[in-house]
Amino acid sequence: MSDNIIAAARDQAPRARRPLPPLMALSDAAADRLRSLYAHGQEGMLLRISVNTKGCSGLAYDMSWVAEAGPGDEVVTDKGVTVLVDRKASLFLIGTTMDYETKALSSGFTFTNPNEKGRCGCGESFHV
Repeated sequence: MSDNIIAAARDQAPRARRPLPPLMALSDAAADRLRSLYAHGQEGMLLRISVNTKGCSGLAYDMSWVAEAGPGDEVVTDKGVTVLVDRKASLFLIGTTMDYETKALSSGFTFTNPNEKGRCGCGESFHV
């Protein structure tokens, strides 16, 4: 009986893989701000996003400008804008949306991360 099951499994067409969820998404505001930065001031550079151990909760988002993707970078393109994600940070960032907010006294990129379990009181670090 088990030989018949194995033979039947071998004869079946391989199952289609479902598409993986995007590693990260950009809001319209984040894409617009990055387009502006890439065109004025950071020409030829790419934004690289990583996660470092830092702060009271343990992890913090880190962004830096690099000239090209490194061997440990995932290339994410959304809304026609490309950012790099450190492969070591990808498990922490799956499903994250990067936004750009302008408030009365500050402006900057923010992250809505479904993997976060909590943030510190100052909002600088998070834990999963």
